[in-house]
This record gives sequence, C-alpha cells and structure tokens, in this order.
Amino acid sequence: MYGELKIFSGRAHGSLSQEIAESLEVPLGKAELYNFSDGEIFFQIEENVRGGDVFVIQPICPPVNDNLMELLIMMDALKRASAFRITAVLPYYGYARQDKKDKPRVPITAKLVADLLSKAGADRILTMDLHAAQIQGFFDVPVDHLFAAPVILEAIRALEIPDLIIVSPDAGGVERARAIAKRLHAGLAIIDKRRLVANEAEVRHIIGEVEGRNVLILDDIIDTAGTLHKSIEALHKEGAQRIFAAGVHAVLSGPAIDRLMDSAVESVLITNTTPLEEKLARCPKLKPFSVAPLLAEAIQRIHTNSSVSSLFV
Repeated sequence: MYGELKIFSGRAHGSLSQEIAESLEVPLGKAELYNFSDGEIFFQIEENVRGGDVFVIQPICPPVNDNLMELLIMMDALKRASAFRITAVLPYYGYARQDKKDKPRVPITAKLVADLLSKAGADRILTMDLHAAQIQGFFDVPVDHLFAAPVILEAIRALEIPDLIIVSPDAGGVERARAIAKRLHAGLAIIDKRRLVANEAEVRHIIGEVEGRNVLILDDIIDTAGTLHKSIEALHKEGAQRIFAAGVHAVLSGPAIDRLMDSAVESVLITNTTPLEEKLARCPKLKPFSVAPLLAEAIQRIHTNSSVSSLFV
C-alpha cells in the first residue's frame, strides 16, 4: 500500500470533489489556489504530502485551457513536494474529440494533452467515458477508464418508459446504445448522420422502427447539442411518440440550452462529470445524476491496490 490517501481539488468542479471526499470520508487537501492579476495561476500546498498517495480531481471542462493549466501546475507542485504517487482524476477528458488526423496538417491534441499530464507528474489516470476508448493508448502511464453506464441505466429504469427504443445518434455510438438496450430489454435504432463542419451535423436516415414508439437518444458528450437537436427533429418527423435523451458529459456550450428548451425532448438525463449548477437553473429539462460514488469507489480500490475491473461496466 502507498502512503496516506489525500484528495486535492482544482477549481473546475469543487462540488464533485467535495462529494467524492465525503464518500471516502477523507477531507480535501489544504491548498491556496488563485490567479494573479495577469491571469497566471498560483498554487501552494498547505499540508505535508511527502510519501502520500495523492488524487487530484479536475475535469478538463470549460474554460478548458485554464482548467488544464491549473491541473498541470497542481501536479507539478505535488511532484516537487515529494508525493509518492499522483493520480489525475479526470471525470471529463477535454480535447478527446481531437484524437486523429482527419484533415491535413492538424494536431492530435488528445495525445498532446496525455503527454502534458504525464510530464507534469501524473503516475496514473482515472477518467470516465472517453470519447474514443483507444485514447487510453496515448498515455505512457496506467489508465483506469470507468463508464457511467450503471448510473445511466438506473436513471432510465426510474423513468419507467414503456415500449422503449434506445437510439444511437451516430454510428460511433452504436456499441454503447446496444449495450444499454440489451440490459433494458429495449429496441435499438441508429441515426445515419453526416458531419458538415465542427458542431454541425445533418441527419440522413433513421435505421430502425420508431413510429409510435417512445425513444431515448443516448450520447456520450452533449456540447452545443447540434447533433441532439437534429436527432430529436428527425425522430419527431418519423412519428416517435415521446422523446427522451441521455448524455454522460453535459458540456452544454453555446446555444445548447436554447436548443434543448426549443426541442420536443421531454427530459435529458445527464451526469455531473462537469459543473451543472448554472445549466440546471437555465434548463428544467435536465435531470442530473451523480458519478461521485463510482469515482470514490475507484479511488479507494486504486489506493488499496484492489481490482477495479468490476467497475468497468
């Protein structure tokens, strides 16, 4: 076993960090963290971490670059303070959608961020629902990749939706949608989507019978909600009776809230991998569920060198 378990939090999502700490019955680490007048970040640890098993909780969510830089600075300080092991806990891994060269002369930013995290001092990564599972291979350190499926499953069951069809909004999400549909004994439909430019997509076809049925669109990231909005419109035109949606990472940037409020969707199930307080105030259709117990259990198992495999559901 490593040294004492310590939990530190950046400013990206303090409420989630506090919830995780309470689940573990471990106080958040004492530190001073603020910005200088020119925007530079200052971080100082205010307790002994020498030999400790330190977990730093910081989703790389908007403002993405500020939160990423803050995480790097925190880990550098912990490394120089002689923490024995540093685990970066990333409920949401920003830049994950830039994971390949799909155009000439573009970066693979998901790999760049992985390198930055390792260089800054991360000995392990704990993350949730990566946009592409192969991003795990971008790291030169161990990665524990959790899934919010158990949380989403329970949330969908609680709705008690009869005659349910699970809908994948694109080909990439079929495996995720099929797994959820199988456990719910529900049907499956797939939307044939064409992405025109970033954050803008067009629905071409719906594969599966949705007329007169209740549908739930299942996605991993809801960013501008462009894909979700188009999917809702297409399903409504095809005669879907009631329309629900679920997403793991509720980034909800730009026009996302307005699009959801103006759409035919009844409710959108989301997890708290990113901050939700302001979004919930603006959009009553959002139904939040916490991943803190799942992350806390993973942290406890990593700390005690227990198996985490049973959490990879």
